[in-house]
Amino acid sequence: MKDPVIKVTKFTLKRLPHYYRFVSTCLDKGLQFISSEEIAKGVQINAVQIRRDLMMFEAIGTPGVGYSVEELHSKLGEVLGLKNVNEAVIIGIGRLGRAIIDYPGFERYGLKIVGLFDSDPGVIATKINGKEIFAVDELEHIVGRLHIKIGIITVPDEWAQSVADTLIKSGVKAIWNFAPVDIRVPEDVVVRNEDLAAGLATLCHLFAGKSSDGFH
Repeated sequence: MKDPVIKVTKFTLKRLPHYYRFVSTCLDKGLQFISSEEIAKGVQINAVQIRRDLMMFEAIGTPGVGYSVEELHSKLGEVLGLKNVNEAVIIGIGRLGRAIIDYPGFERYGLKIVGLFDSDPGVIATKINGKEIFAVDELEHIVGRLHIKIGIITVPDEWAQSVADTLIKSGVKAIWNFAPVDIRVPEDVVVRNEDLAAGLATLCHLFAGKSSDGFH
């Protein structure tokens, strides 16, 4: 029987990974307790907001002592769905795809990339970090056989929807899309679109606003 899913608001969900990363660092340092004020200082979020967020899943600190680092780390991992390793495949082994593959921080968040796919004959059958790159034509067969539920897309925009359709047909239920286009998915599939160009444009706009206000 699966544990019940703990519901939090989407705004709280955006903040929880910051808490988890900071609390993980505290756990690595061997700290036993930590206050909301210390968390606030580490993640640059108001301590009152932190306490409200943590209370949503019954994480309550002890006055004068704080939160148990080990218990809070476990609870945050549970809410974020990190208790069990989630296996994923990545399609598109260009520069961005390789950067994602090489990033060591995903394991802390319970993500393990187990399959690499590309359409370039020059990279198919080669290996990265000991993992073989397969032809994208084998995507549906391998994903279906391994019961993979997460797909990461780093292909050009004109191929993104086609790749997403294949992943969905293979049984994938969550897609992390780095292609510069919004993909269409059924209601039972979760998708997060990461538009790096839009992010850069937003950053430039904010910087321009700061500059006009006298920011140097």
